[in-house]
Amino acid sequence: MNMPIQQATQPLSDILVAQRTQYLAQPAPSYEARIEHLKSLKKSILAYQEQLVQALNRDYGNRSIDDSNISDIMPCINNINYSLKHLKKWMKPSRRHAGLLLAPASIKVQYQPLGVVGIIVPWNFPIMLSVGPLITALAAGNRAMIKLSEFTPETNKVLIAMLASIYDQNHVACVEGEADVAAEFSSLPFDHMLFTGSTTVGRHVMRSAAQNLTPVTLELGGKSPVIVADDIDMDIAVERMIYGKCLNSGQICVAPDYVLVPKEKLNDFVQAYKRKFTKMYGQVSDNKDYGSIINQRQFDRMMQVLDDAKAKGATVESANDEAINTEKRKVPTQVITGATDDMLLLQDEIFGPLLPVIPYEELDDAIDYVNQRPRPLALYLMSFDKATQQKVMNHTHSGGVCINETVFHVAADDAPFGGIGPSGMGHYHGKEGFLTFSHAKTILKRGKFFNTGKLVHPPYGGALQQLLTKFFLR
Repeated sequence: MNMPIQQATQPLSDILVAQRTQYLAQPAPSYEARIEHLKSLKKSILAYQEQLVQALNRDYGNRSIDDSNISDIMPCINNINYSLKHLKKWMKPSRRHAGLLLAPASIKVQYQPLGVVGIIVPWNFPIMLSVGPLITALAAGNRAMIKLSEFTPETNKVLIAMLASIYDQNHVACVEGEADVAAEFSSLPFDHMLFTGSTTVGRHVMRSAAQNLTPVTLELGGKSPVIVADDIDMDIAVERMIYGKCLNSGQICVAPDYVLVPKEKLNDFVQAYKRKFTKMYGQVSDNKDYGSIINQRQFDRMMQVLDDAKAKGATVESANDEAINTEKRKVPTQVITGATDDMLLLQDEIFGPLLPVIPYEELDDAIDYVNQRPRPLALYLMSFDKATQQKVMNHTHSGGVCINETVFHVAADDAPFGGIGPSGMGHYHGKEGFLTFSHAKTILKRGKFFNTGKLVHPPYGGALQQLLTKFFLR
């Protein structure tokens, strides 16, 4: 019988040692065992679904139940279903061509579990960003330690209870704590570590991991742009991008951070956004479909950025003409024009419901604007013109792209998700996730007879060696 997972009280290093000891005792979990782990996890998520979304609502003060189901629960279930369907194929050794030089020999690549994976979870999607990587780690045959965010204590309680119904601490361990615990966690010699969070903290995590040469996957963020091309109607452009900005009140790493709009259509875009926002949410103060900023610290940061923009000359319009509700931390999208580079608004990732709208003269100017800044986690293009689409794809770099849509690429199970440069490194989701949490071990094998390897043994210079050298260097 499994012992329940509890908030870890023993030293983190002891938990890691215990997990690694158990892994070494069972280093190659069977396909059947992995399938059972995934099926049990799916069953548990569905059983705890209501508790999880209600806990998220308590942590935020108000978080849309539908947003939580769509963005936290559903991706986990889809991920498990996809992994169940494809795991056998992923686990199968890959046969490779030995070539004439190595003949007769066989070569295959075996995908071996790494061991113990460390997962550091942010507060914005604490279910998807803890359980999602765990699903992939388990599919690859690993054990895991999960550092949960200190800003989601209610959700953490339910996650810990949910996982307690399946795994003992030597298989999956959860820990909580402030920055000091996170620093200690990131310094552990994991076999792989996945961190989701800000670029600033990501640098610290990578620096800590480097002390142990721990491989890392960093899922960061950055200022993800929306380029609105000249050919598209502004109402359609807004319709395609607004959900990505309003989901979780913009507290998402792939949320549109700023919008580049043709200069002559800037006002049309602003008015279209205000119309659509009002139609979707009306007044947000008492609207359960529109979430709060998670805590006072994040709310105060948001207000500082907004006040800085106003003080330096920006124009700010509430998307529904409703004032910000400071008590409930409810902030309708603040549409901002006249932003300049000296404003905090355009310097750091916003991670909230502030939306700078920046005019451009020519498409090349918009592309240059994006390229002069750190490479973002996502780039969004609103255009139905194929030449425009191809030009933007060829001349920009980003972790991922949506054309005439936002954020939904994250939900693609059969495609990798990850950043580039300051927005992250490495990929997971789907097969790429399985490969990230596996060691691709090349195995060359020779039989009993025909040991052609001896043909290259010393002493060198024989006639046969010279003939072989001439043959392979031709």
